Amino acid sequence: MGTRLKDRVAIVTGAGRGIGRGEAILLASEGAKVVVNDLGGAQTGEGGSSSAPADQVVDEIRAAGGTALANYDSVAETDGADHLIQSAMDAFGRLDILVNNAGIIRDRMVYNIPEEEWDRVHGVHLKGHFNCIRAAAPILRAQRSGRIVNTSSEAGLGSMGQASYGSAKEGIVGLTRTVAKDLGRYGITCNAIRPRASTRMTENPELKEATTRMGELRKRPGQFAVPEQEDFLIAGGGPDPQIHRAENVAPIVVWLCTDKAAKINGRTFLTGGYAIGLYEEPHIEAEMICRDGWSVDAIDAAVPTTFLARDMNPQLFDE
Repeated sequence: MGTRLKDRVAIVTGAGRGIGRGEAILLASEGAKVVVNDLGGAQTGEGGSSSAPADQVVDEIRAAGGTALANYDSVAETDGADHLIQSAMDAFGRLDILVNNAGIIRDRMVYNIPEEEWDRVHGVHLKGHFNCIRAAAPILRAQRSGRIVNTSSEAGLGSMGQASYGSAKEGIVGLTRTVAKDLGRYGITCNAIRPRASTRMTENPELKEATTRMGELRKRPGQFAVPEQEDFLIAGGGPDPQIHRAENVAPIVVWLCTDKAAKINGRTFLTGGYAIGLYEEPHIEAEMICRDGWSVDAIDAAVPTTFLARDMNPQLFDE
């Protein structure tokens, strides 16, 4: 057992499986008392609930000498998030760390998404993050310290068949930056990760089909190509089967909860495989100024020498 987070109290949502499970176990291994939250539903948000996933992680933590408590609330519900935060206070008397990880996935091409599926995905991801942060903020603000780590995704940068999921995940990045400004003055940091890992959400048939189709389109002559992530090879020459383990995501998350990361706020990290990356913050890469105000004709005249001279491939594919 480590001591970096000794006597601190952490909540990890969606911690019954995959990335959240790895985060909860590693937080506990550094001395944190962990509330393991998981509704225990299917990756699509359907199929009811089960206490088993959260209970199993709690049992693992306790067997290793750590302290953990199971919670089965839905963070998509305001009352559920409130009860989750209160459960940490009731059990341990304080709260220091909130790791928002809970999520579902409903992959469809944008023209096939039913409204109720869009709302459900955004409700668990973006609203779920908001619900937990809002409930935890008064506690962290009063003690003038705390760590919040949110879970975004590379899907937010644009991913075929993931309009609902990707937009919710990119909304989490905007939420992270704003929370960092709202709470930073009170000694609270809020950062986000874009994880790469093989989990039950990435293994769903719809995403596999969309990924396969994207790969086929990339191979067509003359089409826009996106470099694939290279797999690390093991001694035998094949791809390393460990590279996409969900547990590889956790170390940077736990480190962001330590004292060493006290001055890192509002930033977004890539984590997974054997890589950790820090994303550059958005900036204007080209700008035009017209002191008389812009007209469509003026823009049309200026664009060929300004914007279109830059590499702005729209990533279009022929069907």
